[in-house]
Amino acid sequence: MQVFRGFHHPGIAAQCALTIGNFDGVHRGHQAMLALLLSEARHRGLPACVLTFEPHPRDFFARKLGKPELAPARIATLRDKLQELERCGIDQVVVLRFDEALASLPAQDFIQQVLVDGLGAKYVLVGDDFRFGAKRQGDYATLDAAGQRLGFDVARMMSYEVHGLRVSSSAVREALAAGDMDGAARLLGRPYAISGHVIHGQKLGRQLAETAPGAGDGFRTLNLRFDHDKPAAHGIFAVRVHGLDGDTGAALDGVASLGVRPTVEDAGRVLLEVHALDWPAALAARLGPGEAYGKLVRVELLQKLRDEARFDGLDSLTAAIREDVRQAREYFAQQASTHAAVRRQTTRDRI
Repeated sequence: MQVFRGFHHPGIAAQCALTIGNFDGVHRGHQAMLALLLSEARHRGLPACVLTFEPHPRDFFARKLGKPELAPARIATLRDKLQELERCGIDQVVVLRFDEALASLPAQDFIQQVLVDGLGAKYVLVGDDFRFGAKRQGDYATLDAAGQRLGFDVARMMSYEVHGLRVSSSAVREALAAGDMDGAARLLGRPYAISGHVIHGQKLGRQLAETAPGAGDGFRTLNLRFDHDKPAAHGIFAVRVHGLDGDTGAALDGVASLGVRPTVEDAGRVLLEVHALDWPAALAARLGPGEAYGKLVRVELLQKLRDEARFDGLDSLTAAIREDVRQAREYFAQQASTHAAVRRQTTRDRI
């Protein structure tokens, strides 16, 4: 999949089948739309293209109004969004900067300058609530009329539902905010996950080992940045880590904190800190001190254990982490027991 920042690039396709949206989370409704786009693109002999925006338009308007509370919580980083779009088979993604110039562009100018002149759209697929252009004056009817005049086809996809619930980014955000990770997974069609490169942290795990009796080697952590200050999920989670031992390596069970770490840092930056419950000896031997840094890993957030909290000191924090580890181990033990019971029942059914 090719990714372009803007459309003034020599390698961009001359014509395409296009859909437009923020695609935060790339949930099951998005996936259904992308599957339809891909089918239409293949029938027409065109590359399937997604036009998306950074920052999110609502982020832009929230900052412009000086009301950050109006900005939506972010489900996924741009990296994760692009990765999911690639998994859906998209050929080309154009990431357009949403700024004052784009926000003030009239609907007809957006169609001509962006869709026709910039992207060479011959087929455009949008959602049932699609609005565009300055003051959101453009809608499906506007786009359809322009398509007939300028020579591109326009189609609209209605809402996608799962068990009677309309699948939307807002519904995913609500599930994540409530700590309903199973509900979020049903809407996404996969466990909610965050990926990123392992970065250097404050080495707090080592400090805990030095200050807390019985902490052993401390709480060795893998740190990942979340590049938005308002994540849709927050708190302490039982997690599964993929990618430390390559794409085919075993996943590691762990416990993670997603948030601003109020006990140990006042910077307000959002960090995903992951502590693996057990390190296989072979993996530990290959990943010596410092060798995990820079690795690209994916962390699935499977069960919320508690909200993030501020503690009086490192002793209280250490006690809380020990309890988090205990709960995470209990969760994974229950999952393993349930899986084993299902497997035994399946075997009996076959017999």
